[in-house]
Amino acid sequence: MPQLDPAVFVPQIFWLVVIFVVLFLLMQLVAAPRIGQVLERRRQALDDDLGRAAQLKAEAEGVLGAYEKALANARVEAQATLRQISEQMAAQAAARQRQLTAALAAQIAAAEQRIAAGKEAALADIRSVAVDVGQAVVEKLTGTRPPPERMEAAVAGTLARRAG
Repeated sequence: MPQLDPAVFVPQIFWLVVIFVVLFLLMQLVAAPRIGQVLERRRQALDDDLGRAAQLKAEAEGVLGAYEKALANARVEAQATLRQISEQMAAQAAARQRQLTAALAAQIAAAEQRIAAGKEAALADIRSVAVDVGQAVVEKLTGTRPPPERMEAAVAGTLARRAG
């Protein structure tokens, strides 16, 4: 093996050192700055992206806050509208109830008047019937017909005692 020949060790070591120094200088002067620039650009791009993400996050939080505020305002407005409509409907229902109550009261008053008139007519008829029956009974028992004024006074007295 020629590489292991001790006579060629010195030139091999010399060329090894020369090539190492040349490669080292190439790496130091050419490759390392380029790699450093690439790494710096990547770091700068990453910082820019992180800054932009933070800015977008802040904007998103602002938009979310505005949305929540608008939603809360819409809810308040909807509740106010609902309350207003409910109050209007309650007022309309109360007005209809008052009208119905007034109509029913008028009907009840009219019915009470008809009942009172019917009662008076019935009482008047009952008095005349009572007078006629009383006269017929007295005539049957005594054989003489009593005067109508006396019988009317007796019926009126009896009805007054029953009513009182």
